[in-house]
Amino acid sequence: MLPRTAEYALRIVVCLARQPDGIEPADRIAEQTKVPRRYLHKVLQDLTRAGLTRSRSGPGGGYSTALPADEVTILDVVNAVAPLERIRHCPLGLPSHTRLCPLHKELDEAFAATEAAFQRVTIGEIMRSTSEIVPLCDSPAD
Repeated sequence: MLPRTAEYALRIVVCLARQPDGIEPADRIAEQTKVPRRYLHKVLQDLTRAGLTRSRSGPGGGYSTALPADEVTILDVVNAVAPLERIRHCPLGLPSHTRLCPLHKELDEAFAATEAAFQRVTIGEIMRSTSEIVPLCDSPAD
């Protein structure tokens, strides 16, 4: 359902949220998130442009979160790299469709529900999950 870029971005933000005061080098982020190194920089640039991450160049450089995890929603991350596109007009451009047909209305309502669900959950909530499965980790000890 989500574009791969959005999935990658969510992995990266969760990875960085695990070390909110730290700087993570790109190689380590790529290793932990399994995001291809060549694609990682593109996603990080989008996240930085959106104000969700910061970059620091030079020795000891890398990436960090720009906002507390409780202020960043799943929707914020998705919209930074691959915004959900709502259906506002007839995709076919039919002049007789002055409003959405029943099919496209249903599809848009599903997109709206997804958007609302993503807006309700912060990265902080994900990090505080009581699940025994820790995001981006093979085991809790990692």
